[in-house]
Amino acid sequence: MQPAQPPSRLSRRTLLQGAAAGLALTLAGAARAADAYPTKPVTLIVPYAPGGQGDVFARILAERLGTEFKQTVIVENRPGASGAVGSRLVLRAPADGYTLLLGQTGEIAVNPYAMKALGYDPLREFAPVILVGDSPLVLAVPEKSPYADLGALIAAARAKPDALAYASSGTATPGHLAAAALALGTQTRMIHAPYKGAGQAMSDLLGGHVDFFFSSASAVMPHVNSGRLKALAVSSRERVAVLPQVPTVSEVAVPDFQFSLWGGVFAPAQTPAAIVELLNQKLNAILAEPAIKSRLEGDGAAVRPNSTQVFSAFVRSESAKYQHLVQATGIQVE
Repeated sequence: MQPAQPPSRLSRRTLLQGAAAGLALTLAGAARAADAYPTKPVTLIVPYAPGGQGDVFARILAERLGTEFKQTVIVENRPGASGAVGSRLVLRAPADGYTLLLGQTGEIAVNPYAMKALGYDPLREFAPVILVGDSPLVLAVPEKSPYADLGALIAAARAKPDALAYASSGTATPGHLAAAALALGTQTRMIHAPYKGAGQAMSDLLGGHVDFFFSSASAVMPHVNSGRLKALAVSSRERVAVLPQVPTVSEVAVPDFQFSLWGGVFAPAQTPAAIVELLNQKLNAILAEPAIKSRLEGDGAAVRPNSTQVFSAFVRSESAKYQHLVQATGIQVE
């Protein structure tokens, strides 16, 4: 048998031309798909129960995006496993732009490190579309708390290790991780009291059963305004407009301290880039509308234009931060 001959220069050229033609057809097909998109209803999955920040973000966007696209945008709540159930559901759907995720800090940046057998890799399997809003956490104490400021609370924690208790809406939630980072940064020991949701945690904080709670500004502000809670610090790098007199944690105790509740839109990674970019453009325009921006900022969320590239870099940065913190604290979701 004669050995196989290498392909001729002509056949190589033919193969390359064929590959280029195939790529051009693929790109043209993707462009046509984006031009026609959407031709049917779009589903936006929120991997938590109704009423939370992500649900609010999703419903504000869905209404306007549906009008813009002249198609129904359905918000579907699929809670479970700290956001993992809804996230997996999106990844099982066709990557065609018709099933999207309103992803938040936990299921995107925390769960890969705090949960065993998560079942997906957010950095590899999701395409970030746009950051919708970024909300600071507020460290709040009951109105009758003996602590007038964050310095006093930390001094008490140092004087009596494991005496102060803080609430969270669940293990490895941003509020839990912010409090754990505060303890780590101040070399104090405090007791974690996890609850099944922010509502229960807030109820016990108001009742004086726990010493403090890192919660969203939207949940805390009504109680601060009524005098039932005191805000001692915010978790953002800079002070926030709704609480200008309240210092940041980094001002008082831990340099570079920054934690937030953020939410953004994600698509499965194989979704055509043209559709991802189209969604980014449409949603940026919606977020810039004064009425929409005002609604989101009224809940304490920072809203700013961002490209898919900027959002991707933000997600990678947040993921690295939480990987380091989870490893340093040993926090795990059972």
